[in-house]
Amino acid sequence: MGNKKRKVAGGVSAYANLANKRRVKKDARARKKAEYLATLPKHPVKRLLYRLHPKRLAKYWFSRDGAIMALKVVGIALLLIVIGIASLFAYFRKDLDKINPDTLAQRVKTTVTKYYDRNDKLLWEDKGTGDYTLVVDAKTISPCMGKATIAIEDKDFYKHGGISASGIARAFISNSQGNAVQGGSTLTQQLVKKVFFTKDEAMQRGLSGIPRKIKEMILAIEVERMYSKDQILGLYLNESPYGGRRNGVESAAQTYFGKSSRDLTLPECSLLAAIPNNPSLYNPYNTYGRKALVERQHKVLDDMVSMNYISKQEAAAAKKVDIMDTIKPLADQYANVKAPHFVQMVKKQLEEELGKTIVGEGGLLVKTTLDLDAQTTLETNIAKLFNGEITDGNCGYRNCSQFAGFSNGAAAIEDTKTGQLIALVGSRDFNYAGFGQDNAATAFIQPGSSIKPLVYARLFSNQGGNNANYGSGSILADSKTTFPGNYSPNNADNKFQGNITLRQALARSRNIPAIKAMAINEKNNSGSTWSLIRSAGDLQYCTQGADAQAGLSSAIGGCGTRLVDHVNAFATLGRMGTYKPQTTILKVANSNGQTLKQYKESSKQVIDQQAAYIVSDILGDGKARAGLAGRDYLVNLGRAGVKAAVKTGTSNSEINGKVSAKDIWAAGYTPNLSMAVWLGNSDTSPLRNGNSLIPAMFFDRTMADISKMYADQGKLKLSDWYTAPSGIQTIKGEIYPSYYNKASAATNAKMTFDRVSKKKATSCTPEAAKIEIDVMKMADPITRKEIVTPNDSSYDAEKEDDAHKCDDPKPNVTLTVTSGGVSIVYTSGRYKLQNIELLSGSTVVASKQVDSSGIWNIHKGNLSAASSGTLTAKITDIGYYTATSSASYNPNSSSDDDD
Repeated sequence: MGNKKRKVAGGVSAYANLANKRRVKKDARARKKAEYLATLPKHPVKRLLYRLHPKRLAKYWFSRDGAIMALKVVGIALLLIVIGIASLFAYFRKDLDKINPDTLAQRVKTTVTKYYDRNDKLLWEDKGTGDYTLVVDAKTISPCMGKATIAIEDKDFYKHGGISASGIARAFISNSQGNAVQGGSTLTQQLVKKVFFTKDEAMQRGLSGIPRKIKEMILAIEVERMYSKDQILGLYLNESPYGGRRNGVESAAQTYFGKSSRDLTLPECSLLAAIPNNPSLYNPYNTYGRKALVERQHKVLDDMVSMNYISKQEAAAAKKVDIMDTIKPLADQYANVKAPHFVQMVKKQLEEELGKTIVGEGGLLVKTTLDLDAQTTLETNIAKLFNGEITDGNCGYRNCSQFAGFSNGAAAIEDTKTGQLIALVGSRDFNYAGFGQDNAATAFIQPGSSIKPLVYARLFSNQGGNNANYGSGSILADSKTTFPGNYSPNNADNKFQGNITLRQALARSRNIPAIKAMAINEKNNSGSTWSLIRSAGDLQYCTQGADAQAGLSSAIGGCGTRLVDHVNAFATLGRMGTYKPQTTILKVANSNGQTLKQYKESSKQVIDQQAAYIVSDILGDGKARAGLAGRDYLVNLGRAGVKAAVKTGTSNSEINGKVSAKDIWAAGYTPNLSMAVWLGNSDTSPLRNGNSLIPAMFFDRTMADISKMYADQGKLKLSDWYTAPSGIQTIKGEIYPSYYNKASAATNAKMTFDRVSKKKATSCTPEAAKIEIDVMKMADPITRKEIVTPNDSSYDAEKEDDAHKCDDPKPNVTLTVTSGGVSIVYTSGRYKLQNIELLSGSTVVASKQVDSSGIWNIHKGNLSAASSGTLTAKITDIGYYTATSSASYNPNSSSDDDD
């Protein structure tokens, strides 16, 4: 018992000892803290500032107490971060329940976009050349492709589990240092983002992109759990974008190098691996990105060296290969395409409207507005034109392109009623060396005089306060005129035709009246001419570069426009002033059958109906057209019974002071079809013969061919033409809008003319030659000069009688009364004689047609109608010069003389 008590007592003593030591240490720390606090200032603020002194803070954090506090802070922070991340993952994980990562392999699939014409005829399978297989067995892909991709995109690919902390850290450091924006996503994350997220979600950055990033990380981890690294790499290579619509390394290999991905070499692998980082920039067909692409390819090779995938010698050898020279031309991608310029244009439109990602992913079914039958006719005629199979007197009956000196051409045909483009060629031949692939139909080219119908449409229109008081019979003098800015233009023939009607001015393509028309438009409503031209369809007329500063020269085509726009502007005139947006696409559906885009008709009245009708009536007037060419040049349309409105145009260039034509146009329409054609040189070099009747001839034949084809198909009637809208006035054979006020346009008067010259009479004009004609008088709105228009259009009020001069030799006549009758001797002057009369008082006793000098003896027996008094002989020549001679006469005097 005693020993037990001692053990207990000893134990109690030991515990008490330890407790006592802890108490002593605690008391010591308390005393030390109290002593420290006693040294501090009493005021709370001063005490805080004293304790925050840098030396004292440093001493604290490097003390035992400071170290313990730091560990507590870090531990709590880490715990909160873990809890926060876990909470975020838990929150967003619920949004991913509908996404099954196990379907990843099924989501990566081959895609082909198909383009059809309006009648469901296949135009193009957008899949590159040869077989287009996006998905291939990953084991067949050249090993260098995977190594190059890992080296440039994800060096830690085989180390991480879907997300890479070091990659995120590197991206954070690089971006924070102001370097080019760098992503921290692994290959797995990139694959997940491409497959499982929409374009809008994938493009989200900053705070708004955090939810997507978290979902992406979760899916990446899930994918890594379900698939092997090699499977993930294979899926990535089959899905990644490689520029344009080329998704997947197999597509890229066949497109750019004409080979399978199994046969890719190191230079080719490194180039392809460089593209996915920025497919738009690094697209090998992007001229502006080629240098950057080669630089990135070299970086891929350097990164492969750093990872011991290749040697420095292999990298150096690969860099020496001029890889860009091995890229197959883009034309090879269109080997079997129909209407290549058209489908390229449609594809570009889809990329702008739906996004390059959606179009690039493919699987679309695109039904276009193109009519392959009309397209074939247009292409055939273009080929014939350049082959010399289409020719006439306008080409000297030779090859037109050689005769005129043009090497290229473009044309477009539109359904007038709907605005749907049914045929288009952008060059003489898509495969023509040098410029065949360039689409001249979308290039900016000056349209020359083919812009004039829209200028006149504005003049005839009463919309927008134009105060229009003009019709087809109104006159704007074609005379030498200096406009503001010392602008003194000429006509193409360097001649002037004086007071001609607007029908004549437009049909004959006179420049001065058109410029005056624009000047009137701008005076009444500044900017209205360009506004109408653009709203009609020439959307970018006078908007490009220096064109935006163009003045009145734009009235005769001094600005550039696109042919596809120009044909729609003419179609607007053909729709009686109704604008409809030009359409190339009827419907677009994705691989799931979902409609992404569908044609929906819209329209807007932009030109007064009456104004559009007057323009159409002028452009459709074959007799008026003959004033330009000496004949109506729409021969084939005429034979087919088709009436068409058409306008030619020529733009010029000046080289070493010599002005030459460089572009020749024809544009026109019927109620059913509209067409524009341009012929010229891609390098803008001048033509040898700028004959705009050549494109007019092409317009004539092509429109006739397609019109007859459509008539046979029951799509139109060849005789279709326009009905005058309500209000149109017809005055002396010319048409005017309902708002035309004849009284304010001109005043009625009379003017004396010469019968012979049909010009204004002068003081030298003989009285017999003078005739008084009704005329209309008005002031030229630009020059303010008086314009006189005779009601009889055969008379010229601008010029004076030049058929008579005051010193002209006149005819002469002598009358002699004899016992047997009378004798008349007559002689001619400047002009041939016309007739001679014998008068008794005012009564014509006898008359005779004569043309030269002579003697006329009249027997007394033939003068029974003559009475006593005075006889007068009057001679008149064809110049209406007259002469008279008189003598006394007594019919009762006797004489035995005979005539």
